[in-house]
Amino acid sequence: MDPALEAFLQQASGLLCRWLGEAGHGTPLPGLSVLPVVEPERHGLPSARLLADLQLVMEGAYNPNHPGALAHLDPPPLSASIVADLVCAGLNNNLLAEELSPSLSRLERALCGWMAQRLGLPDGAGGVAASGGSLSNLMALVTARRSRGLACRGDAVVVCSEEAHVSLNKAVAVMGLPAEALVQVRVDADGAVDPQALEACLARLERSGRPVIAVVATAGTTVRGALDPLEPMAELCRRHGHWLHVDGAIGAVFAFSERHQAGLASLGRADSITVNPQKLLGITKTSSLLLLADPLQLQQAFSTGLPYMEPSWGGGHQGEAGLQGSRPGEILKLWLGLRQLGLDGITSLIDAAVDRRVELERRLRAIGGLVLCGGPLHLIAFRPEGIDGPAAERWSAATRQRLLEEELMLSRPLYRGHHHLKAVLGNPHTGPEQLERLARVVQRSLLELAGA
Repeated sequence: MDPALEAFLQQASGLLCRWLGEAGHGTPLPGLSVLPVVEPERHGLPSARLLADLQLVMEGAYNPNHPGALAHLDPPPLSASIVADLVCAGLNNNLLAEELSPSLSRLERALCGWMAQRLGLPDGAGGVAASGGSLSNLMALVTARRSRGLACRGDAVVVCSEEAHVSLNKAVAVMGLPAEALVQVRVDADGAVDPQALEACLARLERSGRPVIAVVATAGTTVRGALDPLEPMAELCRRHGHWLHVDGAIGAVFAFSERHQAGLASLGRADSITVNPQKLLGITKTSSLLLLADPLQLQQAFSTGLPYMEPSWGGGHQGEAGLQGSRPGEILKLWLGLRQLGLDGITSLIDAAVDRRVELERRLRAIGGLVLCGGPLHLIAFRPEGIDGPAAERWSAATRQRLLEEELMLSRPLYRGHHHLKAVLGNPHTGPEQLERLARVVQRSLLELAGA
């Protein structure tokens, strides 16, 4: 035992517990963020000085635990996930190779396999944890390109919705393709891909001889939480012989709820799926999984042989399963967090988040005079009816500031040419009081807009 280490960890835990315990005070976004001294001094600092510096940073941090934190897909963290993050740092294992992370490598493979089966992928499916959904999407597209023999085709394209996540633009750039290689298909009034438009797009590409790396379906768009129609998209990909990737960073976990899994019933027809438990289930960042119907394709796309490591004894080094080599055992916080929640707890989090969105939507509809952009998940965006882009920008900025003064934080996305206010209802600390206060501020803003 190291008494000094134990005392240091206990004191640091005390700081964090006090910060979490005071989550209901102040606002989600601090009024002042002070930068501490950055450069190290000549001599190392004692624990008391280190903790004082740490406290300064914490006081200027965004607080996702505040009940008014409704702006982003960043829910409060589970206590088990926090603990697992600490233990992961202390273990300092490396998922690069099995001898550097014996139990964690096996845990990652097993948990990815379980998650893949829960989402409907076939027996033998699996994947790898990744540092965020952007990396998961990139690895999926690189794997798709290799599996289709298109690694040397500069005219290959990726087909997706016009409301797909910006990570696909980055993925195309990283793969050395021009921006126009991301072919975007129009969406319907609900923000989902129009299957007829997708079919016409694929036919045009086929006639012109442009090879398709993958078709990407979005299960949960960023602004309104729309679900692309997975079944018709899967059928089109089967007919044309294309790889189907589902970016389910936001919405894939909703398949765990019987109430909300209808639009996700065809997830199992995908070749690959991105899922981010960090966005709703309270797993500490980062927590993303890339799951594949055939995980060997991932190994084939990224394998180097790791000639400087001992051979794997359990199905391949996890450093070969994707782009990342050295990485921490982040799977630990997902595993322990899910064990803490249990299947009933996962369902409860999902259902309660949608119930809050339904309640807020009801209150906003009762006000009237708003354009509401929502979907079946836990996101909703809105703006006043009948105003142009500049007026929407002014309204959203002024109203967001008033909401902050009421200890409520919403985001302000630019969507279809207008700034909106967006609420994400994944915070379990948010209650009727916050929703009522939010509705009052919005109603007051509309009255002032009408009188201007």
